[in-house]
Amino acid sequence: MDRLLGTSLPESAGSVLPADIIVLGKIVGPYGLRGAVKVHPFADDPMVWAKLPRWWVGQEGIAPERWRQTRLLGCKAHGDVLIAELECLADRNAAEAVHGALVGAPRAALPPAAKNEYYWADLIGLEVKNTRDQSLGRVLGLIETPANAVLRVGSGEQAEQLLPFVAAVVLDVDLAAGTVRVDWEAHW
Repeated sequence: MDRLLGTSLPESAGSVLPADIIVLGKIVGPYGLRGAVKVHPFADDPMVWAKLPRWWVGQEGIAPERWRQTRLLGCKAHGDVLIAELECLADRNAAEAVHGALVGAPRAALPPAAKNEYYWADLIGLEVKNTRDQSLGRVLGLIETPANAVLRVGSGEQAEQLLPFVAAVVLDVDLAAGTVRVDWEAHW
C-alpha cells in the first residue's frame, strides 16, 4: 500500500523560508506541566521526523514570516499522537497558547520518500484518471481521517469528489507523469 509522509504548507499560509516546508502535524493540546505538546501526525511513520533537530511552528492562515523555527528537545510516540518538547514552549501556558498550530520541517531535512511513499505536497495538482482513462480532475488536497487519508479531487467544472487513499482505489501514483490512476467511476 502507498504511504503518505506529510502534507504541504497550507496554501493560505503562503511560502516560508525555506520555501519548501512540509507540514508534519498539528498541535492538538498541551501535555503535562512543563510545556510539552500532543501532536497529531500527518504521516504513517512520524518517528522518522522525531529525530530532526529543529521544527517550524506556525498557525494556518498567518503570514509566512510569523512561522518560527525551534529546537526539538524530545519526541516520543504516545498512542495516536506524539508528545513533543519544543524549546519555544517553557510551560503549560505556552503549550496551551499554540493549540491548533502546525509543525513542519524543510523538505531538505526530511528523508527522501521510499518506493510507494509520498509527501502530500507531491500529490497536490496531479491529474486523477480512472481505469477507463477518464480524467476526474486534479488532486486539490487531502483530508486526514482516522481510517485513511482521502483525496479531494476536482476540476472546477463538476462537484468535488472524495476518494479514499487506499490500495483498492488508488492503483498507481506516477509522479513523473503527473498522474494518479484510480479504480473510480466519473459519476460516483
